[in-house]
Amino acid sequence: MVTPIPGPEWQSDGGVGAVAAAGGLHLYQLALHERYGPVVRFQLPGAGRGGAVSVADPVLLEATAHVNKRPAKLFEFLAPLCEAGNLQVLDAEEHGPWRRLLLSVLAGRPSHERHLAGFTALVTDLADRWAEQTEQAEQTQQAGRAHVSLQKDLTSLSLRMICEYALGGAATSDIVDPDRVTAAFEDVLVEHLGRSEPVGGERGGDDSLAYLRATVDRIIAAYRRPGRPVRGDRSDLIGALLAAGERPARIRDTVMVTMLAAHHTTGVAVSWALHLLGRHPDVAARVADELDRVLGERAAPDYADLRRLTYLDMVLKESMRLYPPGPYGAREATEDFVLGGEGETEGKGGGSQYEISAGTTIFYPFWAIHMNPAHWPDPGSFRPERFTPEAVAARPRFAYVPFGLGPRSCEGAGLAMVEAELMLAVLLKRFRFRPVPGHEVTPVERFVLWAADDIRMTVTPRGLSHRAT
Repeated sequence: MVTPIPGPEWQSDGGVGAVAAAGGLHLYQLALHERYGPVVRFQLPGAGRGGAVSVADPVLLEATAHVNKRPAKLFEFLAPLCEAGNLQVLDAEEHGPWRRLLLSVLAGRPSHERHLAGFTALVTDLADRWAEQTEQAEQTQQAGRAHVSLQKDLTSLSLRMICEYALGGAATSDIVDPDRVTAAFEDVLVEHLGRSEPVGGERGGDDSLAYLRATVDRIIAAYRRPGRPVRGDRSDLIGALLAAGERPARIRDTVMVTMLAAHHTTGVAVSWALHLLGRHPDVAARVADELDRVLGERAAPDYADLRRLTYLDMVLKESMRLYPPGPYGAREATEDFVLGGEGETEGKGGGSQYEISAGTTIFYPFWAIHMNPAHWPDPGSFRPERFTPEAVAARPRFAYVPFGLGPRSCEGAGLAMVEAELMLAVLLKRFRFRPVPGHEVTPVERFVLWAADDIRMTVTPRGLSHRAT
């Protein structure tokens, strides 16, 4: 029997007040699903008069995994970054080939290995600066006051890493000014995504956006120089796009969207992981033991080492379960279908069926999915052992979705995991992290799941050899 989808009463403000009162959409979703069960209809600005249907049960999500459309209204804020059409809302026919090309590069070992040395150098540079900062504090007898702001430093690092990746790395070092590119992209983020309306009727970030597009054009021109073959080996994003015959505007858009998707997410994920490890020194000690066993006296892992750091991998995944960098996603139903059925879900609403009509906004509350007690006992606890192979096999496949699901899931998930595990390996091999006493860490939504006043921690060298060999 079809069950009406439960949810709160409609308000004249479109639901904005309820979201604000809960402390943000991420917290509102937790409250809604706690009260109404696995499927909830609620008011979401941009979703139309019918609102959105939020699905927090991983078994029920199976019925939505085929949906291959994003609601254009919810993603129109990204349109200014694209010249050849908003890449986030391409129709399925155009999106499919573009996605396959991206996956062939972003998810492939060749591109990960090609850029690993450059990534390692960037992480090591940050570690050197942290070590110098700690040493200076000790010399001035202020060691107890020395701390680092994880989000600030690690999101800056992740932006530099994705610039290195998306703009060709060492192959274009004579064309790209990393400092200027980083500053320009940060300017674009503030001006185009940081506020809804331009100041004085103009966008101050337009010059920076033009500079970034011109930089990509210079790289394209360099690739087309006589005698220089276009790389088609899927280790180079721009080279692969050129080899596939993509037009310059689409290449520029792809670079911009790739940088946008990765600019904060990896740094934020690593920040939350270090936050949790700082509060669980027993887990941190086990990670350090694994690093010492796998790496010996080496300061950083090579690509093969990353596969051997199995406990570090579990720690990162459990951290992203508790603090998914992107706390939610959305799709738009392209046809009528039914969620659920007898025995398909547990807890409130178990066995119910829910009709979803074409045009409905389907909301993915990743944080609520990750906190579903039916699949995550004591969901608020930090337990890396939840990600042993046996534990993973015992859960529904969509119980853990930090990168989304279906044909619109994150193409860069594999690259993000390599970057995050590398960052954690280098930093935890070298330092111990402890919370700054009295500093409160509060998650808020700010495009990603952000800490309101950063995550401040003290860093202490572990005393082992740390110079790269």
